[in-house]
Amino acid sequence: MLAIDLSGKRAFVAGVADDAGLGFAIAKSLAEAGASVCVGTWPPALGVFQTLLRRGKLDSSLRLANGSLLTFERILPLDVEFDSLGDVPAELRENKRYRDVGDFTIDGCAARLREEFGEGSIDVVAHALANAPEVSRGLLDTSRRGYLAAVSVSAYSMVSLVQRFGTLMRPGGSYVSLTYLASERVVPGYGGGMSSAKAALESDMRVLAWEVGRRWGQRVNCISSGPVASRAASAIGRTKPEAEGGPSPPEKPFIEQMIDYVATSSPVPLPIAPREVGDAAAFLCSPLASGITGSVVHVDHGYHAMGKWA
Repeated sequence: MLAIDLSGKRAFVAGVADDAGLGFAIAKSLAEAGASVCVGTWPPALGVFQTLLRRGKLDSSLRLANGSLLTFERILPLDVEFDSLGDVPAELRENKRYRDVGDFTIDGCAARLREEFGEGSIDVVAHALANAPEVSRGLLDTSRRGYLAAVSVSAYSMVSLVQRFGTLMRPGGSYVSLTYLASERVVPGYGGGMSSAKAALESDMRVLAWEVGRRWGQRVNCISSGPVASRAASAIGRTKPEAEGGPSPPEKPFIEQMIDYVATSSPVPLPIAPREVGDAAAFLCSPLASGITGSVVHVDHGYHAMGKWA
């Protein structure tokens, strides 16, 4: 039987802070395939996430097909806005949510994994995070600072991860990141520079695939997921109509509207399940996908292929 087998492999998933996001779905699918999984969690969410795990509040989501519970090999603090501690403003380093977690930068995360497991100890890196401080604003209303922040956290962070994980990864290792159709088509409400950030992420992915393939023998791909009601997605499309002179807010949140619209318009008229994205990531990071790199793989029930609403 041809099966995805990641036994003996170690994965690092950047962007896991609860059981609702695609990062968690990717981590679980990698574990189902046999990989050991380390995760990077945004420091302000770290304490709550660890408490939920410790108290068993996430056990139903952590349960694997064989009945065991997914346990994370390491949970590391990670804020991908910063490459090294020297980049972190003093006031943030002293913030109570940051000051006691150690080096939470990309440098610090890579150094911790290198110290504990050594060079050539990672087989999979999944970049499952994005942020735009002005995501509720249209592009015309987005500031330069907000735009650059979106690109920094949502796109450049992938470049920075690959720079620092290159020698941590074994030859044949695989990177995967999450993008969205707004990189190539207009999605009104997906603001704050996020559409530009996703376009940059996809472009960088192709260049990284060339560079790391030649330098370290590794692969890089993106998954373009259909809309999923993660906690992060709940911020998309929020507006302040009274202040901006816009229309009254819709009855349904933006992300729920998008899920309904895409499900109605797709060749397979169903909402996307996070597990489908996780399983696609496990495939792309497995030996079964050894010939795939530099690609955007759409996991959206075919919505990207449609030219007219159904």
